[in-house]
This record gives sequence, C-alpha cells and structure tokens, in this order.
Amino acid sequence: MSKPQPLILAIDNGTQSVRALLFDRSGQLVAKAQKALVDYSTPQPGWQEHDVEAFYTHMASCCQQLWQSGKYTAEQVQAVVVTTQRATVINLDEHGQPLRPAIIWTDQRKAALRAKRPWWWRLLFRLLGLKRTIDALERETEINWLAQHQPQVWAKTAHYLLLSGYLNYRLTGEFKDSVGSQVGYIPFDYKRQQWCGKRDWKWHCMPVAQQQLPELVAVGAVLGSVTAAAARQTGLMAGTPVIAGAADKACEVLGSGCLHETIGSISCGTTATINVCQQRYIEPRPFIPPYPAALPDYFNSEIQVFRGFWMVEWFVQQFASTEQQRAERSDIAVEPLLEELLQATAPGADGLVLQPYWNPGLGHPGPEARGSVIGFSDQHTRGHLYRAMLEGLAFALRDGKEQLERRNKNKLQRLRVAGGGSQSDGVMQILADVLQLPTERPSTYEASGLGAAIIAAVSLGYYRSYAEAVAAMTAVSARFEPIAANSDLYQKIYRQIYRRQYRRLRPLYSALARLRVA
Repeated sequence: MSKPQPLILAIDNGTQSVRALLFDRSGQLVAKAQKALVDYSTPQPGWQEHDVEAFYTHMASCCQQLWQSGKYTAEQVQAVVVTTQRATVINLDEHGQPLRPAIIWTDQRKAALRAKRPWWWRLLFRLLGLKRTIDALERETEINWLAQHQPQVWAKTAHYLLLSGYLNYRLTGEFKDSVGSQVGYIPFDYKRQQWCGKRDWKWHCMPVAQQQLPELVAVGAVLGSVTAAAARQTGLMAGTPVIAGAADKACEVLGSGCLHETIGSISCGTTATINVCQQRYIEPRPFIPPYPAALPDYFNSEIQVFRGFWMVEWFVQQFASTEQQRAERSDIAVEPLLEELLQATAPGADGLVLQPYWNPGLGHPGPEARGSVIGFSDQHTRGHLYRAMLEGLAFALRDGKEQLERRNKNKLQRLRVAGGGSQSDGVMQILADVLQLPTERPSTYEASGLGAAIIAAVSLGYYRSYAEAVAAMTAVSARFEPIAANSDLYQKIYRQIYRRQYRRLRPLYSALARLRVA
C-alpha cells in the first residue's frame, strides 16, 4: 500500500473570505474550502469591525470541510502556515479572551493627537518636512483611539495582536507571531525586523508596552504546534507544526514568483498594490517603510492604492444592478458580464479620466486626497465609467511603479498580477498597456496561499532554497504584451491629464476637509 501524499495546509484569512488550502510539494492546489466574510459590522459610518471569535470559527469550519469528502486526511498535513489580511488588530485580556471586536484595516476612525513629543523629535520632523505625515500616522493608530475612547478596554489589554498573531495563538496556545506579518500601526522596526528599541520615536506616538506584544519568530521557523483543543475544533492532528508565515500581500508576492527586483508584483485585491521584493532596505516614500517579505531577511517596497479593486464591488453595488440580475437569473458570477461591459468601450473611455483615491490614507499622495472623475459628457455610459475606473487604477499603479523605480534605481522588466482582478483578460491588458510592460498571470488564483505553502516547503526541507521552491512550485498561465496604439494613448492621458489632476484638485480637497463635508 502506497504511503499517503504529504500535504501543506495554508490558512489564508483575507478581507473578503477565509480559505483553507491544501497544497502538495509541487505547488498544486489539491483541495480548498472557503467561507465568505460577510459579517462585518459598522457601528458608525467609516468604522469596520468583526467578531474576533468568528475569525477562528470560520477558519476551523473551513478546515473541517477539507476532510469531509474523505479524499484527504489530517494525517497527510505536514505543517500549517497562516497568512492573513494586514493591520487588523485584536485586544485580548490576561486569559486570552477578546475584549472587543477586531478593528479592521479598512476602519477610518481617527484618534486625537497625543501629548507633545520630545522636542528633538518635533524639531527633526519639522526639518524633514514630515510633521504632517507623523501626525497622520498618530491619528490613524488604533492604539491611540482605544486609549482615548475605550480606556477601560485598553487598561485590561494584556495582549495586543494582529489577526495573524491571534490565529497562531488559537492554533498553538502561544503568543507568538511571524516577523513577516508585522504590518500595521505598531512599534515595529521595519529595517531590523524586530520590535523598536526603547528610544525609538514610535513609543512616543502610541501608549503600548512591549510585553503586550507577541514574541516575534522568523519567517519559516516553527512557532508552535497544534494543541489538543485546536485539533478538536479543526480536525487537524495535535502536534502538527505551525510554521511562521507572512502577511497576505507578502505571500502573494512570493506565490507569484517575484523573487527578483526586476519583476513587479501587482495585487488586484481589496487594496491594489505594486511590490518589488529586494534585499535592500529602501523606503518607497520618506518614513513609509518597506514591509517584511515572505522571503526571510528581504523587504517588499510597496505602493498602495487603498481601496483598489474594492472599487469593482462598489461599482457593482451602485451601477450594475442589470448585470447582477442577469447573473442571478443565469446562476453565474457577475464578473463575466462586467467583462462584456468593459469590451463594449474603447481604451481611453472616450475622454473620461478617474483618479481612484476613494478613501484618504497614508498610502495616497496625501491624507487630504479624494477620488475624482473628469471629462463627463452626454455620450458616456456605465461602461465608460467602469473602464475609466479600471484605467484609473492602472494609472495609479503606474505612478507607483515609477516611484519605486526612482527610489530603487532599478527598472522593472515585467509584471506578475494576482488577486481577483487578475482573472479578467481586460484588466490584464489594461495593465500591460498602461504600465507598458509584459504582464503575466500566475497559474493559480490562490497566490497568497501558495506563497505560504512555499514557506512551509522550504522549512520542511522539500527544497534547499526559496529560489528552488519557487522554480518548482510556481508557473505562469498567460502573458499579455502591451498593444502599441493603446500604450501611446494611455501615455498621453497619463502625462497630460492624470499626473496633473491631483495637483490641480488638491486645494479643493483641502477646502472640503476644512468644511467637514468630505
């Protein structure tokens, strides 16, 4: 009787769903269980929260679904790796119990500025022209909001974790998390990839103590094993190693095969990003650090478009009721019908130009940024708006590409594109045309889960290096070359209109903010 095939379990808890993914050692996805995350709450406009325990119960339910067919068993799982949405924060008491719902990374609540910082930091920030950036960071920091508005919760907070740390804790009983998952408003030293030193300015921006934070473990190291309780809840075998993974974007870069700094990794996810993986520490913008990569001791220089391909969902909700109804009648997904809408319009959207800054944040040109659409006339349809939205996202990613190239002093030669939007041929062609680079689609849609599996495969000794694992476990399924005529048109729109749009509208955005109507 042949020995059962060894498998790796990747837990991918994204913004829109949680997935339990079984990969073999060649990188093939052999089984998948998924549960949509639709139970977010909005206590006030702009806020977004989720029940903490539900994240774990959804994950456990997905694991149990994997074994129900009887085709695969928990005994085959050699290791578990967790990858999650970034910057979602959780407060636990001394017994490891949640004190309040998780604050999701999309949450827009703002804290007041804290007491004055030491004079030397104030002077330095003013000399470097960074006061507005640091002030914005302090307002965005959830720890500050909690201390100001829910001091009783903060006083009882013994453990302050990201979602990755919470799921690792529930699996292992250990308050440990991966270095590769530390992305958020926390006192993390991105250059040294450890908690900040005692004199670092971040400790003056947020009232957290290091003992409230988890122990950090290097990417690929074992951070614990599945407990008996977690085994009962998930169906996994007690004692199965849990290996330190990385954040979902970092795993997506690795799972797309982007190990070299000449390959740009684009994520068409809830947040659209363009990343470059490299061994050098280079800030994509001053005081905006490169994040830990899924490749140990490497960095991902990243530019974000905060709402990104969430805008497709927004468009469907606001403008695509016809397509939604057709999809429901035909029992199909709405995306192929959106593709029809896209193909019915020409590149350039007949002069409609959109800038996709639907929500302000540190990843935008400035905290006052807002979205805009210019060029409307009576011939424009929903299809033109949809195309302009996708082209605007591509223009924003091109702007990010050029920023990364300037900062890194290195030209990109091709792109790999993952995430939901990458399944659209129309989106892939727009990206190739706007960014003027060959654009490749990885062979699996589950690139972040595959990246987590690659980490485990190297940790388990299946491959001698990450380069060897990536060569064996990743592949490209389609390649899109720029179309010269489209690229020429997009070049003109980008240079003559899009690049000037924000600068011209910025005073109006600031005026809206002062009027408190934005």
